[in-house]
Amino acid sequence: MAPLNGSRLTMIGLVLFVLVIGSANANLSTNFYSSSCPQLFSTVKSTMQSAISKEARIGASILRLFFHDCFVNGCDGSILLDDTATFTGEQHALQNNNSARGFEVIDTIKSAVESVCPGVVSCADILAIAAADSVAILGGPTWNVKLGRRDATTANQSAATTSIPRSDSDLKVLTEMFSNNGLSIKDLVALSGGHTIGQARCITFRTRIYTETNIDNSFASTRQSNCPNVTGTGDNNLAPLDLQTPISFDNDYFKNLVQKKGLLHSDQQLFNGGSADSIVSGYSTNPKSFSSDFAAAMIKMGDIKPLTGSNGEIRKNCGKIN
Repeated sequence: MAPLNGSRLTMIGLVLFVLVIGSANANLSTNFYSSSCPQLFSTVKSTMQSAISKEARIGASILRLFFHDCFVNGCDGSILLDDTATFTGEQHALQNNNSARGFEVIDTIKSAVESVCPGVVSCADILAIAAADSVAILGGPTWNVKLGRRDATTANQSAATTSIPRSDSDLKVLTEMFSNNGLSIKDLVALSGGHTIGQARCITFRTRIYTETNIDNSFASTRQSNCPNVTGTGDNNLAPLDLQTPISFDNDYFKNLVQKKGLLHSDQQLFNGGSADSIVSGYSTNPKSFSSDFAAAMIKMGDIKPLTGSNGEIRKNCGKIN
């Protein structure tokens, strides 16, 4: 046999790298629990429906939890881990502190799932299913959720602070953060459409409504009425991210952006004379296109660096390591 030269070694290394990367996601499948926990989907959905019937906003909160989980070392349930005297989790990172919510709903779902199939389903997968159910229950698209993730035994607060987009991020930063996770600018715009539901705190949009010029004056005045221009005053006052239909998953978010009625700086950056404008325009007039692209992007985001096989664990309690 001829000796391997440098180029052939490089090619073999590349093939092995692709195989390793591919094998991680190959372990995720839509029927992962079909035998081990056949009641999983109905159990999660009924609990999620109950939670949303009590507070429609919680659907957006669960969707956001999944997003913030996946952007920090992958979709591994690390955001669900509570701080202890000896453990620092991600819940108090800047983008999550006094903001991330819905943990008790995930705990309730986990308890319900444990009652029908104990020790089988990860918290990371429960969060993925709950996020998909939240979108569907509020009128959005449906998709087949890929499963088989295991739960992290660590968390990374510093990574959460640097990896999760902020409300004051510019388009360049947003694009880079999504690209770092294998997500395109179309994925960025589609996933940002999740802001068609939910609310934001005054502290996250105060600067925009008082100082920015690419904003509808009437819209700014409306938002100023419940968000004083004084730091520390009314910081936690809420406003809907979608002015029109804040508890319906639709494409009104994009219509708002075209009219310069994006609530957050990071929202309006998607339609501000940049590379995302045409995508926003398209979604504003074609809700079916948005729905299909959102579902595809959610599946793609759910594939970010999952723990599979013997990695991680199946937590008994989503808030703490076994």
